[in-house]
Amino acid sequence: MEIEFDLKKSVDENAGIYFNLAKKAKKKLEGASKAIKDSQKKLDQLQKQEEKFWQEEEKKQEKEERKKEWYEKFHWFMSSEEFLCIGGKDATSNEIIIKKHTEKEDLVFHTDMAGSPFFVIKNGQEAKEITIEETAQAVAVYSRAWKLGHTSADVFYVKPEQVSKEAESGEYMNKGSFMVRGKRNILNPKVQYAIGLLNDEIIGGPITAIKKQTANFVTVVPGREKKSSSAKKIRSRLKGGDLDDIIKFLPSGGAEVKKSK
Repeated sequence: MEIEFDLKKSVDENAGIYFNLAKKAKKKLEGASKAIKDSQKKLDQLQKQEEKFWQEEEKKQEKEERKKEWYEKFHWFMSSEEFLCIGGKDATSNEIIIKKHTEKEDLVFHTDMAGSPFFVIKNGQEAKEITIEETAQAVAVYSRAWKLGHTSADVFYVKPEQVSKEAESGEYMNKGSFMVRGKRNILNPKVQYAIGLLNDEIIGGPITAIKKQTANFVTVVPGREKKSSSAKKIRSRLKGGDLDDIIKFLPSGGAEVKKSK
């Protein structure tokens, strides 16, 4: 290393010059070190984001590759006793469920409120009280009772042979509507539901049914929050799950996520 001295200056003055240069070099070095650290930190963050992105893409691909079950086009859940329970989303799916997917061993659920879904417990006549209560809750949740902000709703269930498309004389049955004859079994379930995460898949249903399958779930009740906002809160609480799948399980109308006790 070569050092130049200004002969017109004293030794102390020359030393001062190099001292100041050394201070500037040190500051530059510190700045460069900080820049390197900041860049490394940003690089680590980008690598984590990239890893998360590819993990999510892999999950999406697996989801797309997974063959959907026939009942997933309807409202559905598995009861605490593992009975399949399916319900209509609109007039067309109500019609399909009753005409195509209801058999004599099943139980049929409905309410007297206009626009309510028909729900069916497959092999429901073998089900116990817990499954019947859970299905009644599902009917209440997807009925107008949710939109109206009710805390409970009257739901009835009958055997399949009591449900018919044959209207009374002079009456006409609209699409998705059926005549129910004979004795009705009445229940008055609470209007509340659960959304849970099971093996990275979103599931929804009556609280007791979801609680049987996973400890990672939240309870939702009628509220003023939009479905999209509620879905984001639910995903945050569950720490996972597809936003669209959460929205599919939420009833029409506003919702509120209950606080954990």
